[in-house]
Amino acid sequence: MLRLTWVQPEDLVGHELRQARLDGRDASAVAARWRAAGGGEAPPRAGASPGPASPRLRRLAEDLLDELAGLRGPLADAEPTDLGRIRALCPDWPSPRPAATVSPARLEAAWLGRAVGCLLGKPVEKLPLTGIRRLGRATGNWPPVAYFTARGVPRDLLTAYPWNRRSAPTSLAENIDGMPEDDDLNHPLLGLLLLQRHGRAFTTDDVARVWLDELPPGRTFTAERVAQRNLLTGVEPPDTALHRNPFREWIGALIRADVHGWTNPGDPAAAAGQAHRDATLSHTANGVYAAMFAAAVIATAAPAGAPDVHACLRAGLAVVPPGSRLAGAVRHAVRLAGAHAGFDTVVDELHAVHSPAHHWVHAVPNTALIAAALTHGDGDFTGSVSRVVSGGWDTDSNGATVGSVAGLLAGSPAALPEHWTAPLKNRLATSVGGFDGTGFDTLAHLTHREATRPCPSPSTSTP
Repeated sequence: MLRLTWVQPEDLVGHELRQARLDGRDASAVAARWRAAGGGEAPPRAGASPGPASPRLRRLAEDLLDELAGLRGPLADAEPTDLGRIRALCPDWPSPRPAATVSPARLEAAWLGRAVGCLLGKPVEKLPLTGIRRLGRATGNWPPVAYFTARGVPRDLLTAYPWNRRSAPTSLAENIDGMPEDDDLNHPLLGLLLLQRHGRAFTTDDVARVWLDELPPGRTFTAERVAQRNLLTGVEPPDTALHRNPFREWIGALIRADVHGWTNPGDPAAAAGQAHRDATLSHTANGVYAAMFAAAVIATAAPAGAPDVHACLRAGLAVVPPGSRLAGAVRHAVRLAGAHAGFDTVVDELHAVHSPAHHWVHAVPNTALIAAALTHGDGDFTGSVSRVVSGGWDTDSNGATVGSVAGLLAGSPAALPEHWTAPLKNRLATSVGGFDGTGFDTLAHLTHREATRPCPSPSTSTP
């Protein structure tokens, strides 16, 4: 029986109830009606519950999702999605910067770094933190300074903590043969297509067109899948991010942000604006802020002579409303990373704070972990990707973002350790048309072309 993940109404209600608790909406009456009718909690790690709901329960789920959407919470004013309102809340919003340059070599290191971090995290995605630690320690690879391997892992440990079933055949050290397909690489490719077709003055509608043309629905997850479903039923942006979409503050927009930073070197405000137009197809509030934060960090790290990673993180925070949950989580994570010599201690504290309330794919805890790993790693490539993957949650997505930043700061492919890059064989697999088998050097040159194309004035590129 086919159980399409991330879109079944009966599976979405539990996620929306959790999101309501996070943003302060009183959904207790809706929750009581759902439980009284026999509705269950959201699937804890997978995208669909094992069996379908009855027609009656599904209809109720649809009604409750619409009712929940009408509840206004106390955080709405402090956490807007409109770019003008976001900027008004940010006292340190960056001023427009003179054009800077980013070299193809730095961009190649960023693409490679993104792939390395993603690949390191792929086999342990969805595993609990205890399992990731035990698997790494079983082979003497803790913290993980090389790709995970099944060689030497006791059978009972593999039974207790099985690798990600889709990723293990391509992502364990003994199986790697080029960069396998992953949404964390597919989305930067789609971003590159977006810029090639529409330039940096693209609109959110342009993002939607590229998705409809080029993004197979089976390669989307969470908010992206819901947004694509909404487009196909006639819902238009920005409502595509709102309609029956409990994943609108999850990590999906953040994994699409790199290309906006890469193509605005030295200009975090422009990068954040691009990321906002991309993100609002599928995300709101903190989900959008996570993308803007990442884009601004990456833009600041992109040019030669970029400041250190700590200044890059401060540039990222400058484009996030300071009273938002995401800003508070990032500030807390940076403080923790500066206060503790052992990163496992930092991770344990982050999990204690965030795991009880958040799904493992939510943007708030994952962005906090990214900031903590970059802070604690102090710009070192291996130290940064190792730390963020060792922290659990969305391991491959977090590894990809941290790898991109640390790759830029490293400055060139030659500066990245060969044991990370050689297995990639300068080749990635993808279902995004025209890119399957492309080398990272080619991607860097294509990205450099978009970074150096004339861009319209800010007045014409602001939505």
